[in-house]
Amino acid sequence: MSGTTMIFLIVLVSVGFGAIREIYITKLELKKRSTKGDQDVESLKTEISALKERIVVLEKLVTDDGYQVSKDISKL
Repeated sequence: MSGTTMIFLIVLVSVGFGAIREIYITKLELKKRSTKGDQDVESLKTEISALKERIVVLEKLVTDDGYQVSKDISKL
């Protein structure tokens, strides 16, 4: 094997391992982001359900007869 071929193979192997390393690091970063995204989704779901409960309470208050009477009195 000539010196030039050996140098070419060494460079080729080095570049190949460098590329594989970068791919692995990128996959790990994407996995971390995905986990964080799942946590964000869960917290948003919790917040949405709490807001829906508040909307139900507000709808009950607005449709209550006592609220309508109070509104009519304030109009006078």
